[in-house]
This record gives sequence, structure tokens and C-alpha cells, in this order.
Amino acid sequence: MFRKKVQVLLSVAGLLAFPLLSACGDAGAKSDIESNAAHEGNYEGNSNSGDDINSGGNSGNSDKTDNENNTDNTGGYPVTVDNYGREVIVEKMPEKVLTLGPNCTELFAALGLDKYVIGRSLANHSRGPLEEYADAVNGIPEINHASVTREAVISSGADFIYALNWEISDEGCSIEEAAQYGITVYVNSAMTLEEQYQEILDIGKIFGVEEKAEAFIADQEARIQAVREKISGKEPVDVLVYDSGNDGVFTCSGINFESLLVETAGGHNIFGDLEERQWVTVSYEEVLRRNPDIILIHDYDSPSLEEKIREIQENPILSRLDCVQEGRFASITLESVLPGNRMADAVEAMAESFYGTVQTAGN
Repeated sequence: MFRKKVQVLLSVAGLLAFPLLSACGDAGAKSDIESNAAHEGNYEGNSNSGDDINSGGNSGNSDKTDNENNTDNTGGYPVTVDNYGREVIVEKMPEKVLTLGPNCTELFAALGLDKYVIGRSLANHSRGPLEEYADAVNGIPEINHASVTREAVISSGADFIYALNWEISDEGCSIEEAAQYGITVYVNSAMTLEEQYQEILDIGKIFGVEEKAEAFIADQEARIQAVREKISGKEPVDVLVYDSGNDGVFTCSGINFESLLVETAGGHNIFGDLEERQWVTVSYEEVLRRNPDIILIHDYDSPSLEEKIREIQENPILSRLDCVQEGRFASITLESVLPGNRMADAVEAMAESFYGTVQTAGN
């Protein structure tokens, strides 16, 4: 593959400014790729449960929901939407919502729906909300700091859940069990931009904010198109997405939403040919063989970004990569690559990392 030669603007110490890249140069090593369990399995070790929403110390929006949100909005109900082949019927305006995932929570804030949210989860997968949504998101109590528990869901008093697909499953509280407690579930599981746009439209329809949802999507589309125009004709950049490393590198496959964002920003996911699972563990030798131009590191919880860079630099195999030796790393917050409201932010930030031609909008 033709290799680019571009200037590296920043050192590792200036990582968050997204350095540009040039060629990576070690080849060889036997192919060794191991499919991993779903991405959520990698985070089970971070299950640091927070306070239950009903514990009293962090009541947040509960009073607001009982008073402000209990309005007569029955004119457009029931609302029926298709949630990836599953019919979701909402009989009346939801009044007490759980947003299970930082991307889900911030999307509700972006649509002005945070007043309905009584609890959120997976704050440990976040470096904090975008500045414009900080007050709204931080005003919502954590039902659990990490992954939500079954007990927290069924005792929450919620009537609607918008959840990352791994947050609502048979291992915790399933869709079917939630229904037994009168909770309607809409699953966040987009794998394309169009699917995420449809989720936003569906949420807008359910909560009667269709125009706001349409305007939000139009803004996302315009910003993403602007990036596409700026990088048009440029050579794709080979990208290794690095979530973590233990017995190999935990990374995203070609069917992962993040891979789509990488490609939209002008990158090429070096493991984009893997399509059995969204998240996979690959061997260090295979990373060396595929020879990335840049390593895009997820920044969330622990280990810290600096610790991840250090473990890459000290790895006897990964340290042989030219991109490692030359400090060609970039970082992105984990919630920015989950399907939600940050699609344009992520694409802008990645393009800036890859080419240095697009100003980020605050990722």
C-alpha cells in the first residue's frame, strides 16, 4: 500500500491535540486474530456500582419529573416505531426515563429531553459531557456508575428506557422483564449513520420533538459533509483503534459503528475486514503485520490515556511499529464513538488527527 509522508505536529505529551501522521513501518509476523466476546464483556471488570436511584442521596430529576413532566400529551399517542425489527408501542408520553449509556444520556440532553430522565448509567465510560450539555447531563442522577444492574432498573419506577444494546440484555434486565414492570425499551444499536439518524427521529417522535430531531440531524449531516469535502482526494490513513491491551489488542471490527466513523473521517480501520463481532481481540503480531499509520486510543475510566500510551510503548512487539517510535497517537473519548449525538464531533476530531485540515467542534 502506498504510504503517506506527512508532518507530525505534536509530541505524545500533546496527544489530545491530535497529532498528524506519516508512514508506519514494520511488517511480517504470523496472522493471529481471535474473535472476542462482545465489547461489553471487556468492561465487566469496571463494574463499580454507584448509588441506586431510589437511595435518596441523589434524587436529581425525580421531583421535576413528577411535577413538570406529568402533562397531558395524549393527543399523538399511541406512537409506534420499529426498533431494528422489533415493534415498540408507546401508549403515552413517557414521564420517567432511564438513559443507559453516556451517548444515550447526552442525546436526550441535545434534544432538550433531559427533564424526563431520572437516571443514567456508564458514567465510567465517559470523560464528561460536551460543554453545552454539561449542566443538563450532570443534573441527572447516576442509577449506577458502571453498567446498570437488574435491581436498579426494576426498582427505578421508570416507564421508558433508551439503552445501549449491551446495557439491556439477558445478563441483566432484559427487554421482556422490563415490560413486566411497565417499562418500554428502545435499544440503541445503530451500525450506520442512517440507522442512528432514524433512532433520533424515533426518539423525537416518541417525545413530540420531531422538528428538533430533524434540525439536529440536518446539522450533523452538514458538518460531516463539510469534512468529506475537505478530505476528498486524500490518501486513506491506516488506523489501529486501541481500546485496551492484555493478551492482545482489544479493537473494533468492520461492523462496529466506530469503524464507520473512522472511514468517514478518511481513515482505514486495519481490522475492518473482521465482521463476526463488533469488538475483537487481535494478536500483537497481527497488528505489527498490518502496520498502522496511527493508533487511535479510547480515553475513558482506567487505565488512563497516559498509561495506555506507556503500555503500548513498553510492549516488546508494538514498540517496533514506526508509528509508536515516532509518537503518532491520537485519542478520542469512548462515548464519542458510540452511536449518539457526537457523530459530527467524532468525524471532525478524527479528520483533524489524520490530516490536520478540519477544526474540531469540541470532542
